[in-house]
Amino acid sequence: MIMLLTMLFMICIFGFVGKLIGFAFRFSWSLIKVAFFLVFLPFILIAMVAYGLIYIALPVLVVAMIVGLLVKEA
Repeated sequence: MIMLLTMLFMICIFGFVGKLIGFAFRFSWSLIKVAFFLVFLPFILIAMVAYGLIYIALPVLVVAMIVGLLVKEA
């Protein structure tokens, strides 16, 4: 079960990071926002999974993916 959740997490993290890269370049965010969303958030989520907190990291990632899908792109 954990392996399945880990694989699902990895697939979603790639989609999430790709979506954030698109947002970063389209809307010309400031350097601090780009650094946070592209570097710190994925590393925080990956660190949570590495330390066994997948039950916290997966809902955070799911919420981030839902917000990413609902936000209208320009």
